[in-house]
Amino acid sequence: MLKPNERCWCGSGLKYKRCHQTADAERLPTAPAPAAPEEKPTRPAMTPQGRPLVAVGRVSPGLSVPPEIARPDYALFGKPKRRFFSRGDSNPLTPDLLLRMRRACKAAAEVLDIAGKAVRPGITTEALDALAHREIIARGAYPSPLNYNGFPKSICTSVNEVVCHGIPDTRSLEEGDIVNIDITVFLDGMHGDCSATFPVGKISSAAQALIDVTRDCLDRGIAAVVPGRPISDIGRAIEALATQHRYGVVRAYCGHGIGESFHTGIYVPHFFDRSAKTIMRPGMTFTIEPMITIGSYECVQWPDGWTEVTTDRDLTAQFEHTIVVTDTGAEILTVV
Repeated sequence: MLKPNERCWCGSGLKYKRCHQTADAERLPTAPAPAAPEEKPTRPAMTPQGRPLVAVGRVSPGLSVPPEIARPDYALFGKPKRRFFSRGDSNPLTPDLLLRMRRACKAAAEVLDIAGKAVRPGITTEALDALAHREIIARGAYPSPLNYNGFPKSICTSVNEVVCHGIPDTRSLEEGDIVNIDITVFLDGMHGDCSATFPVGKISSAAQALIDVTRDCLDRGIAAVVPGRPISDIGRAIEALATQHRYGVVRAYCGHGIGESFHTGIYVPHFFDRSAKTIMRPGMTFTIEPMITIGSYECVQWPDGWTEVTTDRDLTAQFEHTIVVTDTGAEILTVV
């Protein structure tokens, strides 16, 4: 059995969890839904080098969603509906779907702005999750990460060396930390996805430079969106800027198509990958979300099955927008 983040056996180039994992799981006997988990540690007590971590957070059960809120297909049992997306699937959205997606993306951007303003020393990532959850519900939306393939929380919070998919917990943010907050909402039948990295109090000049360059990498990637050009142009532009500053670009995770499904077959690498030959066409919607590192771009997953950290435990930052390809370039959808 493949691990979720390994390349799928079918040769699509997608990760197993984004390709055949759901279909393969359907061949197994159906098990009853598990009870809500007890609080448990999410951080290993020691790094692979034997260095103790400063804090060990604990994860409490996910928050409830009112019954009147429309839910994505995986909300109850954790498995997205079986859909077949070929790598590079580039079906443009209809005008109606795009209108609905604008609303979802605007809601996600609003929540990210509110959550980001709450970042300060002493606040826990669990408190940020609760704040974002309330704001998402207040907009009549569902927090897309909640129970997506079993993810236990409503948002992702990735601190310092965490590349992505950090699970909110009881760890208090400390002066000098940096934290990426990743918000995705499901509204009007569409998903909108965005993230940003925030300083916690006063941070080092090295951390601030990383944040600034990562934001610039996102801008450079968006500027590379040109209809009729291959999607590899985006990664080429991002990698060139990151390399200029001697930073690494994470390769294990990429941008993705988005719309009625949280993830579609569009593959958006943030480094130059000549195999990314999908031609950008008006109406295509996808995320651009570069993860930039001070040191190694390689990452390793914690035992929780989600949290990805840099192998050298050095800092990493990320910014993300959902965009739609236009007749002349790209329009950012995740704006307030």
